[in-house]
Amino acid sequence: MPVAVILAAAGSLPFLHLVRAPRPAVHLAAAVSAKPASTVGLAKEPVFDPATSEAVVPQQPAPVDRLKIASQSWRRGGLGSNALVTMTLRNDNSYSVRNIDISCTFQRPDGSYLTSRSRTITDVISMKSRKTFARLHVGFVNVYAAKAKCSLVAANHV
Repeated sequence: MPVAVILAAAGSLPFLHLVRAPRPAVHLAAAVSAKPASTVGLAKEPVFDPATSEAVVPQQPAPVDRLKIASQSWRRGGLGSNALVTMTLRNDNSYSVRNIDISCTFQRPDGSYLTSRSRTITDVISMKSRKTFARLHVGFVNVYAAKAKCSLVAANHV
């Protein structure tokens, strides 16, 4: 019985092209412009007029460029599932910063990547100063996490 089904299917393969539905005809229309395009001469170079032009102001560095982590350490809390990070941030900018985004990556004892967590510090750090944040709850971590390394992602100018 299975052999008969296979032979019947193989015998009908050459006739499949006759059963296909015809494709509808596609008609393309071309757009015709009422006005012919013309090119005359070369384009003139723009003229710089200081009275009407806007002044070019150099872009200021991002607030996170002169913000650094002076020291950091971490420990476990909450029955070993929470990461508590203690860090000192140093602001060398000539303005205060706030809403500092940090990202901490956690590694296994062999140094392979395990997980990462991020946190936003909403406190203000004054210009040319440093501030210590003790036992910041960064998030839940894997029980195999042995090392932590935090870095600054972004900050806002106050």
